[in-house]
Amino acid sequence: MKAAPHDELIKTLKNRFSKNMGRHAGVDWGSVQAKLEASPEKLQALNEMERTGGEPDVIGRDDETGEFIFCDCSPESPVSRRSICYDREALDSRKENKPSGNAIEMASSIGIEILTEQQYRELQKLGEFDRKTSSWVETPAKIRDLGGALFCDRRYNHVFVYHNGAESYYAARGFRGRLKV
Repeated sequence: MKAAPHDELIKTLKNRFSKNMGRHAGVDWGSVQAKLEASPEKLQALNEMERTGGEPDVIGRDDETGEFIFCDCSPESPVSRRSICYDREALDSRKENKPSGNAIEMASSIGIEILTEQQYRELQKLGEFDRKTSSWVETPAKIRDLGGALFCDRRYNHVFVYHNGAESYYAARGFRGRLKV
């Protein structure tokens, strides 16, 4: 990553970190920045999260590894990651009106993991996300093998998990990801 975009991303992440202290109580920005500076590939993934509308922020720390956990904290599902189906198998199964991509491969290309249902529910404890959109979440193999996939949203001050055919896609459905640094 070149110096100017690198510096701008660090500044953006620091500002977001400072404005949302409730997401990462007890975490010091200096420690986060030191880890970021030591991990250029992770910084590149965060840049892609930012570029695609995810507004990544620190939401915790892994007690076992000491890594900081970044997650997409945009109010709605990241805008450049919507109108996609769940995975490659679902995309290949569509004969017409194919979406531009799929959540699993897009997450992998960014260098992040798609949230699990539990991780999505934990994120919702830090704020109100997806009040108008929805986000694909990691789907258990038993459901996926039958052609389904799971997604979540927040409506009526409650987090819901739903199902759909994995090949479906909607303008208001994308995915959220996370990254350990």
